[in-house]
Amino acid sequence: MAIVQTIRKFNRTYTQRIGVLDESYLGTGRPLNVSRLLFEIGQSSGTTLRELRERLDLDSGYLTRLVSRLEREGLVQVTPDASDKRRRAVNLTEPGRAAVAELDDRSEKLASRLAEPLTPRQRQRLEEALATADLLVRASTVHLREVDPDDPAGHAALRRYYSELGQRFPTGFNPGTSAPEPGAHYVVATSDGESVAYGGIRPINAGGRKPAAEIKRMWVHPEWRGAGLGARMLRHLESLARSHGFTRIVLDTNSTLTEAIALYERAGYRRMERYNDNPYAELFFEKRLPART
Repeated sequence: MAIVQTIRKFNRTYTQRIGVLDESYLGTGRPLNVSRLLFEIGQSSGTTLRELRERLDLDSGYLTRLVSRLEREGLVQVTPDASDKRRRAVNLTEPGRAAVAELDDRSEKLASRLAEPLTPRQRQRLEEALATADLLVRASTVHLREVDPDDPAGHAALRRYYSELGQRFPTGFNPGTSAPEPGAHYVVATSDGESVAYGGIRPINAGGRKPAAEIKRMWVHPEWRGAGLGARMLRHLESLARSHGFTRIVLDTNSTLTEAIALYERAGYRRMERYNDNPYAELFFEKRLPART
């Protein structure tokens, strides 16, 4: 595949240019893996080892060894988390904060040197290309998993979803009318420990001879729209519905959610008559699902 060779070539070129292979990354005296972890610790006060492991997708033993090195160098301090003694929080020391500031400064200067020979138009093209590549690569590595209604990652996504609906609906939105439904299944998509998409299905009688699966609370983080994550979540929910024996799937939406409407129509959904009394629903869609083989 041409895309595979393009990615591999870019990886070789970029890693060489930014000094990934150097034992002392940017002249800091530490390799890239240790420097990257130090930078990540500096992004949020009181982050835990578990959060770092999930955010960076690192093996527990490997992460512990890296943190231990930073601890021996006096750059971080590991203590029991005040809210949960079973967890360990990692914080920068004063020398650690100075090291992060130095790393940040050297990284900025490296990026400036790479861009300096380019014309303004070339810089704009590079910025747009890198932003697109970053979004698409992150979207391709997003993890989708089924969760319980009270799952913390799911709750984080729902809070963002409800907040956005409140801003976009002319009459606002009352999440109190959206309690978990019996028989529902929920899916959350996460990237680097952050909830970036959410959706669910539930059984419902919607005018057919058999119960249909209804898609509920489908949401994609605004920064992730345009990367195909919405279509991926939709396909995942359809597959989940099929696995539970449904041959028809329905959904409702509001006319202000134009990007969602376009997504449903591209995926083969067709408009149908109203099937519920949801005060926020203005448009209704259905789709036939292929039978399980």
